[in-house]
Amino acid sequence: MVTDQQVRRLGKFYQATGRLVVAAAKAGMSERTARSYLRSGKLPSESKMRQRTWRTRPDPFADVWPEIRQLLETNPGLQAVTIFDHLQRRAPGRFQDGQLRTLQRRIKVWRATEGPAREVFFAQQHRPGELCQSDFTHLSSLGVTINGVAFAHLAYHFVLTYSNWETATICFSESFESLSAGLQSALWELGGVPAAHRTDRLSTAVHKVEHPELFTRRYQGLLGHYGLEGRRIQAAAPHENGDVEQAHYRFKQALDQALMLRGSRDFVSRDAYRAFMREVIGQCNAGRRVRLEEELAVLRSLPSRRLDTRQRMRVRVGQGSTIRVVKNTYSVHSRMVGETVEVRLGPEDLEIWYGQRQVDQFPRLRGEGKRRINYRHIIDWLVRKPGAFENYRYRDELFPSSVFRTAYDLLKATAPHGAAREYVKLLHMAAREGESRVEAILRRRIVGDERLRAEAVAEELASSSRPPRITEVEVPAVDLLGYDALLMEKEVECPVGVS
Repeated sequence: MVTDQQVRRLGKFYQATGRLVVAAAKAGMSERTARSYLRSGKLPSESKMRQRTWRTRPDPFADVWPEIRQLLETNPGLQAVTIFDHLQRRAPGRFQDGQLRTLQRRIKVWRATEGPAREVFFAQQHRPGELCQSDFTHLSSLGVTINGVAFAHLAYHFVLTYSNWETATICFSESFESLSAGLQSALWELGGVPAAHRTDRLSTAVHKVEHPELFTRRYQGLLGHYGLEGRRIQAAAPHENGDVEQAHYRFKQALDQALMLRGSRDFVSRDAYRAFMREVIGQCNAGRRVRLEEELAVLRSLPSRRLDTRQRMRVRVGQGSTIRVVKNTYSVHSRMVGETVEVRLGPEDLEIWYGQRQVDQFPRLRGEGKRRINYRHIIDWLVRKPGAFENYRYRDELFPSSVFRTAYDLLKATAPHGAAREYVKLLHMAAREGESRVEAILRRRIVGDERLRAEAVAEELASSSRPPRITEVEVPAVDLLGYDALLMEKEVECPVGVS
């Protein structure tokens, strides 16, 4: 389509050269079109365009169009390719594959001129300090690794809708504990509280089938502590949380680009990756300072302290020295068998309390049906009942490392009947003398093809534990007469009265 600018350039070049062919080529149009515009002396916007109303070829769908329109009116979501396949199956050989594009254009025109009205998204006016939005987003697609091991994780993403200031915290599940920790971290980093907080319907994080009212109570308590008005989007309407949804895309893109510039997606620790993420977020927020200042001026003050939202539950320790927490199994020390302990569940860890005192803490398992058994909790009784090891339900959890697993397999191969007893003794030594010391001895003996009996390992531990011999140092007596002689020489060199 020729533009006004092309025709102006055509006139300029034609006046300069007097050659139609050269002027048309420089203006980017054919010689025939150039001649027409030079003769008329009008720009395309001034010309009265002639609208073509005829078809250049017969419409192959004219006979079946009423049926197609009926299908579209009944099911507006039908695609042109589906309708075309239906027509081909019903009348083999009548419609050729190349005619699909014709049907697609015809249906597109019908939808734009006669079809049902499409959903309209209404741009909203945001005011400083009024609304914040948050949601979880998966980051495993970034391919981040910690010391070479894939790091599967999510981020709790918080955004102010007016300034688009954002922050994020690493988490591992869409739980209430993760939401609470992320929201509170965001508010304290921001230094103030907006008027309202909008989320999705939080079906994964909060609306558990067993206790739906539990979340409502805890979530309302969290909002009430900060004076936030809670808002939720309607079902199947993620665009209502559009600011944070769009921020997800920009945030992940910024992280991905920064990882490319870094040249590696591997980090030495989670803290190193967290610091990298914080740096990327700071760069994203750098251009939002002006609008953020407007928000900070109207934000409400934070409360005097953070709210402890750890879920608390009382659990009885079973005969196997284990407890069940959120459909996962954990071991506790055998001295608490039969007692009732209080579990304080956080986003990443569990605290075990008994008698108003914290007695243990360990990482929280992700998902359901998992188990975490610490051999130190049960080894005192397992060494008395070594026969229970062979068929113990959680036996695989009693191999602290691949070295211990290899040691057990070798014991099983060389002395199958006494392997369990010998291995349990090794575990007992690891609990008392130090796992790393026992593992180092086992590794050396495995490589050197030496005996793995518990007695031999115990002897080596004992020899390595002996204190080093004290080296006797003899210091000769000092002859003080030499100092007297030295002082007398100084007096001779310096006569009395001479300084």
